[in-house]
Amino acid sequence: MARSGAVLGVGVIAAVGAGGMATAKDRPNAPISMPDVAHLAGEVQDALPSPDELPGIGGLFSDGDSAGPSDGSTVAHQPLSTAGLTAQDRASGATDAGEALRARIMRQAEQQQDSAEAAERLAAEKSAAEAAAKQAAQRKAAETERRKAEAEAKRKAAEAEAKRKADEEARRKAEAQRKAEAERLAKLAGSYVLPVASYTLTADFGQAGDMWSADHTGQDFAAPTGTPVKAVHGGTITQAGWAGAYGYRIVLTLDDGTEIWYCHLSSMVQTSGAVDTGEVIGRVGATGNVTGPHLHLEVRPGGGSPIDPMPWLRDHGMNP
Repeated sequence: MARSGAVLGVGVIAAVGAGGMATAKDRPNAPISMPDVAHLAGEVQDALPSPDELPGIGGLFSDGDSAGPSDGSTVAHQPLSTAGLTAQDRASGATDAGEALRARIMRQAEQQQDSAEAAERLAAEKSAAEAAAKQAAQRKAAETERRKAEAEAKRKAAEAEAKRKADEEARRKAEAQRKAEAERLAKLAGSYVLPVASYTLTADFGQAGDMWSADHTGQDFAAPTGTPVKAVHGGTITQAGWAGAYGYRIVLTLDDGTEIWYCHLSSMVQTSGAVDTGEVIGRVGATGNVTGPHLHLEVRPGGGSPIDPMPWLRDHGMNP
């Protein structure tokens, strides 16, 4: 609509111009009153340029004669409506200057409109290209973020799976260790026994009291006099006899060198040689420095200083 309006406006202007020129051509001559300036004619004629020097006018006169042809004939003047026609206009067949002007104005308007439309197209194409580039960049950025998110998710999944496997392996190892320990304790329980079957735990290891010169060095199992005392494990009796404050004492040496002292016995059934696990080697008594019948049991690894018998018994599958 903008282009149609511009062309219509230019056409109206050209038409008005052409119509004006045509009207001037067809209008009859109007009477004009001129003052008497005959005495100035010579001076004016000398000051005016030659008709040949006037653009668009010199061609109306014959060469070399501004007053008319020498033979007295009348010069044929061109219509005023053809004034201003260019060679290009004549070549295109134009015969009216107004129409030619209008045509030139229309062509210029169309050229300007074409240039404006071309500029708009270029601007639109540039804008579309920029928008497409922006969208492509956004898609690329979104794709990059998606790939990063996928990689991060895979990494976390791999870490979770690795942790699950590690936890499962740790659980299996712990279960295997538990089973192995249970089997070991079961095996030990078959090869180790408590020294007495029926008892009451009284004085513990390290307990202070007036009965001892230092802290208590063993674990006391109170039981009636004559209660059988058994070898906690197979070994060799290396000592048996009276031991002062310990009363009657049997020393059972195990294969690893650990000595088991059985003290305050009322009698000694085995006094030497190898014995098996659970074999009766003596009986509970109240000999030595005591206040009542009980078995005083000491554990001395390698024949050295005594240790607490209770953890040692538990480590070997017994639960006093």
